[in-house]
Order: sequence, then structure tokens, then C-alpha cells
Amino acid sequence: MAAKRVLLLCGDYMEDYEAMVPFQSLQAYGVTVDAVCPGKKAGDACPTAVHKPIGHQTYAESKGHNFALNASFDEIDAAGYDGLVIPGGRAPEYLAMDEKVLALVRKFSDAKKPIASVCHGQLILAAAGVVRDRTCTAYPAVRPVLVAAGAKWVEADTMKKCVVDGNLVTAAAYDGHPEFISLFVKALGGSVAGADKRILFLCGDYMEDYEVMVPFQALQALGCHVDAVCPDKGPGDKCPTAIHDFEGDQTYSEKPGHDFALNASFDGVDASSYDALVIPGGRAPEYLALNEKVLSLAKGFMDKGKPVASICHGQQILAAAGVLQGRKCTAYPAVKLNVVLGGGTWLEPDPIHRCFTDGNLVTGAAWPAHPEFVAQLMALLGIKVSFA
Repeated sequence: MAAKRVLLLCGDYMEDYEAMVPFQSLQAYGVTVDAVCPGKKAGDACPTAVHKPIGHQTYAESKGHNFALNASFDEIDAAGYDGLVIPGGRAPEYLAMDEKVLALVRKFSDAKKPIASVCHGQLILAAAGVVRDRTCTAYPAVRPVLVAAGAKWVEADTMKKCVVDGNLVTAAAYDGHPEFISLFVKALGGSVAGADKRILFLCGDYMEDYEVMVPFQALQALGCHVDAVCPDKGPGDKCPTAIHDFEGDQTYSEKPGHDFALNASFDGVDASSYDALVIPGGRAPEYLALNEKVLSLAKGFMDKGKPVASICHGQQILAAAGVLQGRKCTAYPAVKLNVVLGGGTWLEPDPIHRCFTDGNLVTGAAWPAHPEFVAQLMALLGIKVSFA
């Protein structure tokens, strides 16, 4: 398999999902992703913005996770990368005024390397002069700029809209991530095998924002059928999420996250029709672990030896279901008590992004572990991504 290397162009108050979902999804598929921001170096962080519709004439904004960069902008060489990803949010407004950023984008465009840009990211493409006569879409408010820059505008009939024109992949918003990421992987020369799987997500109010959306969209991008359910809710209903971040305090902080839309009914779930179960963390598992139907569902997957992937506080449900006896697993460190009392053998998550597989069970400690978490679940399901 040919190794691929991708650059993620970041900035302060880029949209939270639009940075992390492609960043961790591509890593899970085996792609090396370097995240950079002008004026910052590896180890620095970019604050992010949560953009979500709440019934007003435009989206609302609140503060998201802090996104840690893993490379330095001043040290990168475009020639060493196979593709470029540009998240949206508010960052593109000021990045589009940075000549170094525009020069970088032109290098990728001139070399005809894949460029994937979402939402407001296309402001940078317009400022760089690389969209003339190119067919593209974006968040609707970006239309006047793209048209003025000579682009062939495609109206987004839904926020899932994606458009491909040669090496350029554009999307309207993070709703379109599954197709957006899939098209970018294809542009990189990637192909997916074994993704004809059905996966169930066990959701609840105030599950961790990243811990539901990153694996949900990463698996959809591979071509899996993914259903998300929550007790007492149906398709179209939403679960509020919680942003749990590490900001120097003795425990994680919490901020309101995106609203996650369910696409199936808990009461109508036929567990036998699914190949795997995913349990996000956050605060939802505390109360879901009291629900006998939830525990029965989790136990059913474990008893049949189907892959179960649980992260962070999700293992509270597995412990309550009595399925950790004799199993090796990790979790968020504060959940060690649940694991040990549930008869599990505790595996220290050091570093925090480490995950473990024990038979059909994949466990992770927190959302920084997503690349390993998703990759290990893919391995159990026999899903492979290869690049020409």
C-alpha cells in the first residue's frame, strides 16, 4: 500500500467537526495527516467553533474543542503532500488574507493534487484564484464570493451537497462529510473493501460530541450502513452532546456541543441485523447504564461475539451489563472502578490515545484515540482501505 500524506489547513475558530472528523477519519484509514496553522507550531492549539442551526435566520456559534496542531506551518513543503483539506468555520475569513496561505493553496492546485474544501473554506480557494471556471459548492453565504471569482456555482439543495470537479472536492457543510471524505479518499487513489457492514450506535443525551460524530461519519464514509438510536427517541429526533476537553484543570471541562440527529428508532432495533455495536462516551452512559433494554442490547452483541467498540465512559454500560468479566479493556481513567468491579482486567491508557482489542471488544479511553479506535473496529469487521 502506497503511503499517503495530507495537509490540514487550520485556523482559529474553524468549525469543530470540519477539522476533527476528516483529520481523525483519514488517520484511521492509514493516511498521515499534518495539521498546521499560520503563526503556530506543532503542539500549539486552535480554538474551534461549533456552528449549528437552532431556528434563527443563520447558524448559532459557541466555543468548541481546542484542536492540537501536530506540525508547524513555516516548516511544511507542499511537495511532500498528496492532498490538502480546508475546514470551514470562521477561520477562512482571515486565512484568505494571508499571502503565504494563498501561495500554498496555489501550489496544490498547480500540481493538480486533490483539494477538499468544506463550508466557508472555499473563501480561501476564491482568494487564491483557483476556482475560475471550476464547478463547486459551499455554504450558501459563500456563493457571492465564488461567483465573483469566476466559479460555476452549484446550489446546495441540502447541507449534505458535495461536488467534484477534477482534483477539487467541495462540500456545503459538515453534514456532507461521509461523501466529502469518501470522494477525497478516491481522489487520493484510495479504494475500500469489505465495507458492506451494518453498524449500530447506542446514543444518549450529552454523549461526547466527537465520540459520536467522528466514528459515525468515518464509518459512513467507508460505505457502511450506520444507524444511530437512543431510548425513547425516533429517527429525526436529536440528542444534545457535550464537549469534553482537557484544559489544564484536574478533570475535563464541559461545554455544549452540536445536536446529533438520530436516524433510526431504538424500539424498532433488530440486533441480529447488525454486524457491530458502537458506544460513545460522555455523560450519556451514566443513565443509559440504568436502562435494562440498553443492557440487554449490549449483552446480546457480546454474547454473540459481534464486534463491540466502546470509548471513554461507554464502558459504564458494558460493566452494568455484566459482560466485562475476564475481559481486558481500557476506558477513561475515572471509569477504572466500573471496569474492575465488573470483573474486567484494567489496561492503562498510556498514552491517552491508546486502544486495545480483546477478542470482539475494542475499547478506548477518550476521543484522542479515535484513529486507533476506528482502525481496530475496521480490522474486526474486515474493512480495508488501500491506496494505489
